[in-house]
Amino acid sequence: MPDQHTFAISLDLAGAAPVLHHGGVACWLDAADPATVCVLASATSPVLATFAGTCEPVDGGVLLRGPANAANARALRAALPWLQPQPLGLATSAGLGDRLGLATPGHARALRAVGGGIAPVFAQQSIRENARTGRSPQQVLDEATWGALAAGWGEPLGADADHLKTTDDIDVCAAAGFTTFTLDPSAFVDSAADSDEAAMLERKVAALPWPQLESSPADLRYRYAGRTIDLGLRGFYMAESEVLRAAAKYGRAVAHLAMLHRHLAAKGLPFELEISIDETETPTTPAEHIYMALELRRLGVGWVGMAPRFVGRFEKGVDYQGDLKALQADLTAHALVARALGPYKLSLHSGSDKFSVYPLIVAATNGLVHLKTAGTSYLEALRVVASADPGLFRSMAALARARYPEDRQTYHVSAQLERMADPTDMPDAALPTLLDQFDARQILHVTFGSVLADHGAELRALLAANRAAYAATLERHFIRHLEPFARRQP
Repeated sequence: MPDQHTFAISLDLAGAAPVLHHGGVACWLDAADPATVCVLASATSPVLATFAGTCEPVDGGVLLRGPANAANARALRAALPWLQPQPLGLATSAGLGDRLGLATPGHARALRAVGGGIAPVFAQQSIRENARTGRSPQQVLDEATWGALAAGWGEPLGADADHLKTTDDIDVCAAAGFTTFTLDPSAFVDSAADSDEAAMLERKVAALPWPQLESSPADLRYRYAGRTIDLGLRGFYMAESEVLRAAAKYGRAVAHLAMLHRHLAAKGLPFELEISIDETETPTTPAEHIYMALELRRLGVGWVGMAPRFVGRFEKGVDYQGDLKALQADLTAHALVARALGPYKLSLHSGSDKFSVYPLIVAATNGLVHLKTAGTSYLEALRVVASADPGLFRSMAALARARYPEDRQTYHVSAQLERMADPTDMPDAALPTLLDQFDARQILHVTFGSVLADHGAELRALLAANRAAYAATLERHFIRHLEPFARRQP
């Protein structure tokens, strides 16, 4: 830590900006120009040489001022090691996706407001979102780093490369410095197996890639059919029909996951895995969850979280749709499997705005849970736009309405255009209320790529000019998300 004299100098130079200290070095973002990083250290500190910028002597040391770019983000993570993403293990955690690179200060405020106890993932974006926002994984990580500095964040954090499907996806995210890799084998999940007759299941099982699975149909039956799996509180009997259905549905996904895991492990980097099978047509049964967990473990795959496809509908940007009692039973069953066969966390994907679900999953998992959000921060950015620049909001909303029939194709959503009010007919003061209406919220949510392509520069400029309003809006919104998870820890 720096001496008190250096501490006083850094506060004086930083003005209103939060200052982070480590090993005699102080770092902050220029309050008047957040695109500039300031580093204060002694003239002999080797840290100064790792940053690019201009130096000037000050009383007690040297002040470096440099651009908030990728090279200096790497230097910052080295100078303040808790900003270097790390695996978070089994801690209760939350992924706070940010499609614009400006939300981290507001996310941090919400985490502090609920009292801590939740490990944050500020850098989280899927490959699909990267393509639609025009951001690279490196930009996602670096912008989260600068946001953490702007927030004065002083605790460990993670970075989640979300919904990766190929080795190329893994390579680019590993090179950027991500430490959590969410693997998505949904393209290899055969949801039709749910309704296949016995003869078809037999054919599908026989056709699985058994060399990659390092097994055979006979071995599959021997391991699971007619056996009771010990889940601690109770046993789970695996009927042969359930085993065959699980293998037919998820066998190719298991083989793909094992291949991706081997590719990642060969890099020799610190990492942890999350398994995502939530973006599929049909729910994951407890028997299927057991099959996947045991097969992955047999193949040497380790993971800290799994996102099954739960019952009901987890649509983007709105609360859960379905029978909450049925969901509670489903969550309890999957949590039992995760604790007995891991332990690992249940991960709640499409977790944005699922306020009715949060108490249920926390109770089921006793805090062994990961919450994943993404688009809700973008929607709250639009709320700020609606108040600060009604004309820009109307233009963005009109484009969203025009693009929705096409952009909705890759999402499970049920919003209807005719149920969204036309913002051209609404008074300025009423525009923010569109962000509270089911159909409008979904339509604005899933069209983010099209809107950013046309209005991204204007949106980012407006938010940069209204940083405090955006952070406060996010804080209010995310307190509702995070409070249930902060109250109860594993």
